[in-house]
Amino acid sequence: MIGYAEEPDKAENLPAGGEAVKSERPGPLRRDGQFRENRGPVYGALDLGTNNCRLLLARPSRRGFRVVDAFSRIIRLGEGVSQSGRLSDAAMTRTIDALRVCAQKLERAQTHRARLVATEACRSAGNSGEFLARVKRETGLVIEVLTPEEEASLAVAGCATLIDTTVDYALVFDIGGGSSELIWLDLRRITGAGAHAASRIVDSVRHGTGQSVWTSLPVGVVTLAERFGGCEVTPDIFEAMVTYVSGLLAPFEERHAFRRRIAQSTVHFLGTSGTVTTVAGIQLGLPRYDRSKVDGCWLNVSDVNRVTYDLLGRTYEQRVAEPCIGHDRADLVLAGCAILEAIIRAWPCERLRVADRGLREGILSSLMMEDNTFRAGRRRRRGDWNDGR
Repeated sequence: MIGYAEEPDKAENLPAGGEAVKSERPGPLRRDGQFRENRGPVYGALDLGTNNCRLLLARPSRRGFRVVDAFSRIIRLGEGVSQSGRLSDAAMTRTIDALRVCAQKLERAQTHRARLVATEACRSAGNSGEFLARVKRETGLVIEVLTPEEEASLAVAGCATLIDTTVDYALVFDIGGGSSELIWLDLRRITGAGAHAASRIVDSVRHGTGQSVWTSLPVGVVTLAERFGGCEVTPDIFEAMVTYVSGLLAPFEERHAFRRRIAQSTVHFLGTSGTVTTVAGIQLGLPRYDRSKVDGCWLNVSDVNRVTYDLLGRTYEQRVAEPCIGHDRADLVLAGCAILEAIIRAWPCERLRVADRGLREGILSSLMMEDNTFRAGRRRRRGDWNDGR
């Protein structure tokens, strides 16, 4: 079963992040072997990306899990790696400062199990081994580096309940800081809905059943902005970004001919990244980013294009002033929009669903499934949701 449940995460309603709900102390088992409501074991998931350090702590609930604490900070670990091939001293220091906070939260919550992972910046940097050894020495945290395939699989697991299984195909994509993962799903043989269908989708990705194919592009918002510039982006620069990403997409399309396959089929996109959540927040006219309004919402691709070209017409200072962007993302948002634009041009689509969830939620679900902690069949409680609303 794929389960998902979350308390509103105030920290991730902010562009730069912070902490949200205070950790609770885990409680004992009941005599029947089930954990008491709000007293079960705490599980942790840490995603150390090229741009962000994000932690999620949760405990099993009736139909998924409930978040008890969260942390998010922009650390730009991968800053300059695309040019130098190494993590800089300043970036490593920023990151370790954030990881100390995460270590404290994990300890304070008396975390039962946790999986701490790093992605593209640590995959590609020549000194990542030295950095991770330093992390262990200074914070006590042991972080594993995910393969691109593992990253894609966990991203799908984290947002699978938002996939509309009534269509023929779906494209799940995660535009990261240093890489972008794309997973095409053939849903024609997926039956059912909700958690059952989501479990079958995740299995198809994990086990390579032929119902999914994936790729990892060596480009994300940080690396693309470093290549072309992110503060002053003219229409010509933006078009050059799109052309560059389109060139990276071309071999994937040539191998699988998705454009021909979906021409006479129903299809939708599901985006899980800061780019699509930012675009959604702007399109919805939010006075400040609100996860509860963004996660699971549907956008017309025409509206996505409108927001993209509206942002392209703004100055850097105007992007900073946009409450759903802020100073920390103002130089990256158009690079993300360029990657999104390249995807839309490669595979025309009318609808895009937005997921403010992904890798960390996929980790939590997998850990809880391994421990068989999901408790199906009980009455749903307010704050628990696993079906994408």
